[in-house]
Amino acid sequence: MATSANTLEFERPIVELEKQIDELKKMAGDQQLTVSAEIAPLEQKLTELRTEIYRNLSPYQRVQVARSSKRPFTLDYIRLALTDFIELHGDRAFRDDAAIIGGWARLDGETVMVIGHQRGRDAKENLHRNFGMPHPEGYRKALRLMKLAEKFHVPVLTLIDTQGAWAGLGAEERGQSEAIARNLYEMSRLDVPIIATVIGEGGSGGALALGVGDRVLMLENAVYSVITVEGCAIILWKDGKSPEMREKAAAALHVTAQDLLELRVIDEIVPEPSGGAQADHEVAAKSLQQSLLRNLDDLRHLKPDKLVRRRREKYLRMGQFSE
Repeated sequence: MATSANTLEFERPIVELEKQIDELKKMAGDQQLTVSAEIAPLEQKLTELRTEIYRNLSPYQRVQVARSSKRPFTLDYIRLALTDFIELHGDRAFRDDAAIIGGWARLDGETVMVIGHQRGRDAKENLHRNFGMPHPEGYRKALRLMKLAEKFHVPVLTLIDTQGAWAGLGAEERGQSEAIARNLYEMSRLDVPIIATVIGEGGSGGALALGVGDRVLMLENAVYSVITVEGCAIILWKDGKSPEMREKAAAALHVTAQDLLELRVIDEIVPEPSGGAQADHEVAAKSLQQSLLRNLDDLRHLKPDKLVRRRREKYLRMGQFSE
């Protein structure tokens, strides 16, 4: 991991140690020396340091990790965990929204419909993808593909990674709230298995519109919340800029995978490699692939009416508590 403007503050010790190792390797190459004895302890220390730092991340630090442009996005997981992807475009009403992608793919040979938010890694791509924040036509495209999957009795996999739905004037004029609400309703009654996975930042209704599933998974360093931590801090304490208020908001919102598993909002945490999914895209994709296969194997034996009934009961149970 090279030092850059995108390096998070708590990652700096990792970056410095990586720099030392790289310099030793370069020196050895230039001078044709063997420095494996010196490098091996440093690499061991690097592994331990990554594990220790990521084991003890605060809620707001996990928000920062979840937003990192170095993490694998939906297209990365499709490339690494699935095969034979054929992208489908358009909502058949207005246009194709690049903030949501979807299409046919195969998971270990089984045909699935995969749909997910897609962010960008640079300014040009972010403009094309609208920073992963969909317009209503994006959600209508997603619903069109879900109904297509239902027609052919194919499971639906959704990958969630957005700060929220786009709140611009055009989106509101074209019925953003109706598009999200329609997805929630239709996903609750779709008669094929649905597995939703939060791979990065799951924000507000923009995430929920792809989030109604028989199983909801979260990557270890992903976050999922009703509002951004900055928005929460502004509303509650009139301060969305200071790190202290952001940390306070993140803790109050219970945004982490560990929090949400305890609250039974999600069903499973998908482990990430040491240093987060951004440290090794292939290992992260393999971990997600294994979780998807295991959960899909549990769901494929259920009859459609039982599948829908259990899905609805799952969401009706949320929020119940006893004193």
